[in-house]
Amino acid sequence: MEARRVGPFEVSAIGLGCMSLSHAYGPPPARDQAERVLLGAIDAGYTFFDTAAVYGLGHNERLVGEVLKPHRDKIVLASKCGMTRGEERDLNGTPERLKQTCDESLARLGVEVIDLYYLHRWDKRVAIEESVGALAELVKAGKIHSIGLSEVGAAALRRAHAVHPIAALQTEYSPWTRNPEIAVLDACRELGIAFVAFSPVARGFLAGGASDPAKFGPGDFRKAMPRFQSEALAANLKLLEAFTDLAREAGCTPAQLCLAWLLHKDPIIVPIPGTSKPEHMVENAGAAAIRLSPEIMARVEKLVNERTVTGARYPEAMQATVDTEDRAS
Repeated sequence: MEARRVGPFEVSAIGLGCMSLSHAYGPPPARDQAERVLLGAIDAGYTFFDTAAVYGLGHNERLVGEVLKPHRDKIVLASKCGMTRGEERDLNGTPERLKQTCDESLARLGVEVIDLYYLHRWDKRVAIEESVGALAELVKAGKIHSIGLSEVGAAALRRAHAVHPIAALQTEYSPWTRNPEIAVLDACRELGIAFVAFSPVARGFLAGGASDPAKFGPGDFRKAMPRFQSEALAANLKLLEAFTDLAREAGCTPAQLCLAWLLHKDPIIVPIPGTSKPEHMVENAGAAAIRLSPEIMARVEKLVNERTVTGARYPEAMQATVDTEDRAS
């Protein structure tokens, strides 16, 4: 797989988001299946793995740390702090809490240093400079190599970068979520910051695997997302049919079309699709070799964008934790 830069690191152009191996999309897979995804990813050329303290309330960090321990010298490992139970009231960006979470994450991961450590959400009760200052102290202490931010807008990114160089900004980005195009991508280009795109296949929707919420398992948080609700879902399904046809014309799967579209948008972008299925992990990796014509790129953007997608990205409570510049998508 081709490589891209994230701060001081060279990583695979497509990384692996590990969240779905522990929570969020219904019951997590069995341990042996999760291991096949993680170890298979090494064989498929992935070198960038993304986890967080909140994923499975620590389960994901333990899983990733245990399974990938023999491959530690081959991978770039990212985790996150600032949110540990996934609730709005749980946001805590105080220096004390961030440092405590880092120590807990290091123990669960079984490593001495985390390569890229994100502030998962900005706790606006604490100045962004104060939270990033605490992360800078973790860099000096040798507990993390570099600092990232997640779901913050361009203004907050600039303020944070003035305190300590930010290696990566992580936000949802796919053909159906285009918010980063307002200002964040421009800021990342200007400051030399990598843009890590999570949910790059639209929570599975544009991959064709999330068209019927009735099939979502217990605890699948997509059930509460506006785009998967009744009338919004019906409108979005019309887009899915046309998107699938376009992928066929491009000679790839719908998931690969999403990922290739992102890779063609800008060399600073590193998508991190997640999956609990080994075959989907391999399929996603194949997107790095796909070449899209300018015509296909333009047709993707005309078909799926903030004007054609129906529904907000998050329900109100979740949206309240996000600082990114907002519009319909």
